[in-house]
Amino acid sequence: MADDGLFEEPRFGVPDAPSASTLAETGPIGPTGRPLPDLPDPAPVDPGRRHATIISMTNQKGGVGKTTTTINLGAALAEHGRRVLLVDFDPQGSLSVGLGVNPHTLDVSIYNLLLTRGTDPHDVITGTTVDGLDVLPSNIDLSAAEVQLVSEVAREQTLSRVLGKLRADYDFILIDCAPSLGLLTINALTASDYVVIPLECEFFALRGVALLTDTIAKVQDRLNPDLEMLGILGTMYDGRTLHSREVLERVVQAFGDDVFHTVIRRTVKFPETTVAGEPITTYASASPGADAYRQLAREVLLRCQDR
Repeated sequence: MADDGLFEEPRFGVPDAPSASTLAETGPIGPTGRPLPDLPDPAPVDPGRRHATIISMTNQKGGVGKTTTTINLGAALAEHGRRVLLVDFDPQGSLSVGLGVNPHTLDVSIYNLLLTRGTDPHDVITGTTVDGLDVLPSNIDLSAAEVQLVSEVAREQTLSRVLGKLRADYDFILIDCAPSLGLLTINALTASDYVVIPLECEFFALRGVALLTDTIAKVQDRLNPDLEMLGILGTMYDGRTLHSREVLERVVQAFGDDVFHTVIRRTVKFPETTVAGEPITTYASASPGADAYRQLAREVLLRCQDR
């Protein structure tokens, strides 16, 4: 991935609007400045041949939309008939809370799966209000795992061994990573087939992308040669500001087709869904935010199908 010029101070300006002839030739233009793809309906899934595709939502910067994307992409995939497991791999337990699970009342969590022999993953999995969507919850206990795993044999493969027992039960497993590049995130990348980088459309969020892509490259080289970049997702986009438009344009220039066409815009609905403990696809089903995650789900299904 090229990143030449990505981290220069932005020179703000309004991108030229596409001409009528350009629109006629290419179709509608999305926020990324590229023609919106005509996405086909996803192919039906064969329940008898499940082998979950594992995707990590990763960015060492906090507050960029990792948890929101994990929850709502998972719910949108479930709407397409996929069985989905969400893995809360952040000691803050935000994903668990966002699905109505109280982290403080958990008897067992993903921490036990990582460090306690004999724990059955099916005893830890919790159902949600969405059909076909389950969660492996987390709480503050997971923060101790980072230290305790250091002395373990093949410590980077610990999560991979846990999820290997569940791949036949699901079509997708989405991992909500902690906002760091520590051992927990390395475990998630080692266990994954793909990585998605949610990227806030704000200039300072760009500065950590080079470090993150370097970490991903090291994991590919040393631990998981099958790991692929599925895409970079623009989040918290506000098309009314020059800043958001400039940042998104810079990302597309640097990463090209690695950037999803779908862009997640700012909306007050997302904080409301956290309080409600459910995805936006059920809390505000007809909202633009729900439609955006449905569009992202179609892109994800198409990209996974084509690789």
